[in-house]
Amino acid sequence: MNNELSPEEGGNGSVDNPEPAVTVLRTTVDIKSVSLAVLAVLAVVSALYWAKAVCIPLMLSVMISYALSAPVNLLQQWRIPRAIGAAVLLLAIVAGTGVGFYSLSDDASELIETLPDAAKKLRLALHKEGRTSDGTMEKMQKVATELEQAASETGAAPPSVKRGVTRVQVEKPQLDIKSYLWMGTKSAFGFAGQLSMIFFLAYFIMVSGDTFRRKIVKIVGPTLSKKRITVQVLDEITHQIQRFLLVQVAASILVGVVTWIAFLWLGLEHAAIWGIAAGVFNTIPYLGPIIVTGGTALVAFLQFETISMAMIVAGVSLLITSLEGYLLTPWLTGRASRMNPLVVFVGVLFWGWLWGVWGLLLGVPIIMAIKAVCDRVEDLKPIGELLGE
Repeated sequence: MNNELSPEEGGNGSVDNPEPAVTVLRTTVDIKSVSLAVLAVLAVVSALYWAKAVCIPLMLSVMISYALSAPVNLLQQWRIPRAIGAAVLLLAIVAGTGVGFYSLSDDASELIETLPDAAKKLRLALHKEGRTSDGTMEKMQKVATELEQAASETGAAPPSVKRGVTRVQVEKPQLDIKSYLWMGTKSAFGFAGQLSMIFFLAYFIMVSGDTFRRKIVKIVGPTLSKKRITVQVLDEITHQIQRFLLVQVAASILVGVVTWIAFLWLGLEHAAIWGIAAGVFNTIPYLGPIIVTGGTALVAFLQFETISMAMIVAGVSLLITSLEGYLLTPWLTGRASRMNPLVVFVGVLFWGWLWGVWGLLLGVPIIMAIKAVCDRVEDLKPIGELLGE
């Protein structure tokens, strides 16, 4: 009787040293298809980067239309035409934003006027802290001065004293305030033009209603199954983006309230205004919290006249926005969209790299739309599974 196992049966030819069978997954990889898919992805990414001047305003207008679609539909049920309802809502948003900025303009002017005093107080505070320290910086400065003197005494003569050599001195151009003001004015007009274009696009999208939706359903094909899947995809995209916007609004309100309570407890003046500012700037990923942190640190230093208190106020502001931005919002977004929080974070980083600040803002809705399409298309279901929880 032969007790030896063949290599195919998991043995090594000996009964004394049996080895477990190794399961090998055999799959066929079509190199041509994979290469074409990689090239297609690279082409799409390059096109999105090249056409970002068009894609970003279009995506922002779509976001605004999704956010205001429910109120416009409600006004239409009250027998108000969509054109009038959409115009009224957009004008109300513009007017409310203008009133908010105008109401804060006095505080902003006072803050700008106190900047020279703040710089003077900060310089005096740093000088005072330097005197009370162990003098390490002063010793380093003294050593550096002695080294410079030694180098000047033992160094060779500069090239400018040699005969036959013309000394050339490069003068820095003077500050041209007119050119800076002109550049700032051009940037402001450019931003206003882009903002107007975004609002006009959002207006026309809201006025069109379900026109493009019906056209897309008609284009996909004559079969009823394809039309049904297309309707499900469009509905899923709508629900996902509306949930995302709801999460963003709730997170901004929470940040504003918590910031107001924390600053009120610390005794910071105008705590309610800074709470509103924190909630508004929270919609700007990464950059908004930095602006609020720097502003609150400056205001706290002007009020308390101590660097330690300014650092405490700035640290509290940064802690609130960090907990919201890195823990709460990704978790809520993942729960609302049934997406993996890690995938959400990586996707935001990718779109931020591709489109900058606007990519950080639009990255999550784009990922949601991609997942909704992948979940309904048979060949793309593995991608949808990868993006899901």
